[in-house]
Amino acid sequence: MPLIVAIKKAIMRKNQLYLTCLLVATLLHLSVIAQTITITGNVRNGSNKDAVPAVSVTVKNSSTGTFTNEKGDFKLFTSKKLPLTLIISSIGFSTTEVEVTSLSSPVQVDFVPSSLLGTEVVISASRVPQRILESPVSIERVSAANIRNSPAVSYYDVLTNLKGVDVVTSSLTFKTPSTRGFNASGNTRLNQIVDGMDNQAPGLNFSVGGVIGLTELDVDNIELLPGASSALYGPGGMNGTILVNSKNPFKYQGLSFEVKEGIMNTDSRFRSLSPYHNWTVRWAQKVSEKFAFKIGMELVAAKDWLGYDQRNYSRTGTNGQIIAGDRATDPNYDGVNIYGDETTADIRANVFPGLAAQAPFLKGFLDTLNGGRPINVSRTGYKESDVVNPNTLNYKLSGSLNYKLSSKTEAIIAGHWGTGNTVYTGSQRYSLKDLKVGQYKIELNNPNWMLRAYTTQEDAGQSYNATVTTQILNETWKPSGGSTGWYSQYAQAYVASRLNGASDFTAQTQARAAADVGRPVAGTDAFNTILNNVRTVPISKGGGLFLDKTNLYMIEGQANLSPYTHSFADIIVGGNYKRYVLNSEGTLFADSTGKIGINEVGAYAQATRSLFNDVVKLQVSGRYDKNQNFKGKFTPRVTMVVKIAENNNLRFSYQTAYRFPSTQQQWINLNIGSNTQLIGGNKSFIDFYHLKDNPTYELSTSTPPTVNTTAYSYPDSKPESVTTYEVGYKGIIGKNLLVDLYGYYGEYKDFLYRTLVIQPNSGNVQDVVTGLANNIPASNLGRIFSVPANTTTKVKTYGFGLSLDYRLPLGFVISGNISSDDLKDDGGFRSSFSTPKYRTNITFANTGFGTAKRVGFNITYRWQDSFYYDGDFGNGQVPSVSTLDAQVSYKIPASKCAVKIGANNLLNQYYTNAIGNAMVGGLYYVAFAYNVF
Repeated sequence: MPLIVAIKKAIMRKNQLYLTCLLVATLLHLSVIAQTITITGNVRNGSNKDAVPAVSVTVKNSSTGTFTNEKGDFKLFTSKKLPLTLIISSIGFSTTEVEVTSLSSPVQVDFVPSSLLGTEVVISASRVPQRILESPVSIERVSAANIRNSPAVSYYDVLTNLKGVDVVTSSLTFKTPSTRGFNASGNTRLNQIVDGMDNQAPGLNFSVGGVIGLTELDVDNIELLPGASSALYGPGGMNGTILVNSKNPFKYQGLSFEVKEGIMNTDSRFRSLSPYHNWTVRWAQKVSEKFAFKIGMELVAAKDWLGYDQRNYSRTGTNGQIIAGDRATDPNYDGVNIYGDETTADIRANVFPGLAAQAPFLKGFLDTLNGGRPINVSRTGYKESDVVNPNTLNYKLSGSLNYKLSSKTEAIIAGHWGTGNTVYTGSQRYSLKDLKVGQYKIELNNPNWMLRAYTTQEDAGQSYNATVTTQILNETWKPSGGSTGWYSQYAQAYVASRLNGASDFTAQTQARAAADVGRPVAGTDAFNTILNNVRTVPISKGGGLFLDKTNLYMIEGQANLSPYTHSFADIIVGGNYKRYVLNSEGTLFADSTGKIGINEVGAYAQATRSLFNDVVKLQVSGRYDKNQNFKGKFTPRVTMVVKIAENNNLRFSYQTAYRFPSTQQQWINLNIGSNTQLIGGNKSFIDFYHLKDNPTYELSTSTPPTVNTTAYSYPDSKPESVTTYEVGYKGIIGKNLLVDLYGYYGEYKDFLYRTLVIQPNSGNVQDVVTGLANNIPASNLGRIFSVPANTTTKVKTYGFGLSLDYRLPLGFVISGNISSDDLKDDGGFRSSFSTPKYRTNITFANTGFGTAKRVGFNITYRWQDSFYYDGDFGNGQVPSVSTLDAQVSYKIPASKCAVKIGANNLLNQYYTNAIGNAMVGGLYYVAFAYNVF
């Protein structure tokens, strides 16, 4: 009994404690309710009464605020007492102040669309918010509204229409934007940053913005800084930086989706008519005033554009040029997009001596064939469609969890993951099959500081080198060498035909037919079995597969010290630590014995001061970076903006940028066939390949090449740098015309490029001299190495850009731009400028006209000049390109839906913008969107 009584007393005391806590909590809650009021309302377009989502609603003279949802509704909690004033603001609308005196009914705001151009706010130019009109450097901005109204089938393609931008199209989903020259697939001179994360694949060395990253419905805006931008964004920003920013789930809420269905290859010129599918969905929800989340998915499926350049190519390692001839007329034919025919041999030197030994009476006859000159013959190749899977598949998944630690500080956990099949052009054509790349970050954001940590996780999947794979496929079904090999059979049949009186042309044709007996036909089970066996064997073990799982780890932070230094200058400081971990198991890098780590650190600072009553704004920036394998680099930037009239500004800038040699330029060790090896600049390669014991000699860039008889010295690799001087003007004339003009001049120092050296088979360079003079392919005279190098002379570039945007009555807009980039001096080496001298874009559009302004359209014409493309895969003249894109859309506000009919390359005029890249034709689509427009 005493125990039971004690237990009862304990329970009563515990219940009393619970009741006391509950009472205190209730009183506190009632106290909070008594101090907080709730304001609800709706914001709609004052012109057409459409709901306006993602509008900022803040209490004046307070940090309290919220955003409207997809219906234009908002709910705001504040401790301020009535009456109070709400500030309603959004890009494209005039900022509105609304006084709230009563809570009896919701606040209704008719938002007035702004007619003022240049009101966009950008961040990338100075890492702080500012009007685009006041940017100290050239900048372009693409909003979500621009993307919606563009005829481009992908938001990535919208960049093509910005002034000064070139896009190298390797395939449907692999496109590389570039600015100010030196265009290439996977341009390492331009940074692409998605939500603060550099989305360059750390091992493959190309940006994968079209493969992973944001789904189209989650893109808030894109900012492009053409030109040098390392001072604020670090290594790689030689020619520009692209920043893609996503939508915050606190601001953009609700369910959205878009379905695009289309057709490609409509004339069946290169491949049969095929469908195009693009499905995107986004869901964002504000669970409370502190917590919100979002998730997005996108699927693209199609049959890719095809590399179909069958012109003949004279190849020396990674150099060469287009020449006359085809398979029917040239026994040594090497088609640009024909693979396997890179294997070549001189049957006079390699087979005839054996025939003469077996039949000495033939020696005199053999010596007379082809006038005693080399008889170079290539293996029979296969088309790209035979060895590359045409099924493009791209799946993206992204999302974030956002939590407000306070009214000003937000914590974010976010990730982007993508997988799929695409095609990339590097030193060869690469089938990127089951490629997977993920980026994951943790971030703290505050108006006065930022801290971010992220990682890029790369997995090449089943990706393979299509060129090398096909060469090995040929060797698998019939080896090139040996007494019964392909070349022996070819030579015997050729000699027999000549003995029977056949012409050289007929004998060559009959010889190829004889040697090709048993050749598997593309698409058959026998062919596919060999292809799949070869492409799934790692390169290091004699196949075509590369196993790259390189990762990047990054920590960075920034602080805005302006609240403490404003009396003197607005100052921001920042820094970062970066680590690469190369891991390709010896298939891409020299890492067969273990992973290779590379560390980098960097720090930057910027000071901004306004002078003469804000007429002049002076900004000084500087950054220092150190890579463990190279000396540190300091890159300053000085800019000045002069206000010459209201909304009219001149800008002047001195900018510098640099890049350390990429991970591949440091450590690549890749056999690319044709007796050619890509190697990095690390000194360990010299010992590994005995490049001093058995010297190498530099090959010229001419075709046919010559050789320098002085042994190559392998100087230390250095970072590349550029100094750019720029002047520009941006202003509004007469309220309806926005003008943006710039001109620049740049000088590159220690310019990074690749050069070819040969290690003679005989050890004697004179044998190479003689062999080249006798038209023997360099790959048959020795082993060729492609090595990174720095120039000793400066490379100079210059150019200009001009854009005009004019607003016509009734919401019609016409805009156009013209830009030019040119190379002044390349010092006689392969600079790979690969850029049209002139390009222009013209657009006529309207986002809403007709009854209730439901109809929209956009027509865009683009032209670029012919130019010489210089790449590792192929060199040659690229014809001028003219394309016409168009779309028309119709909004259905009652159901929050819209329909769009569009076409890219409306006239279906096939073009390519790089040697060996895909032939791009027309793509026609119909899109249905919900909660997007």
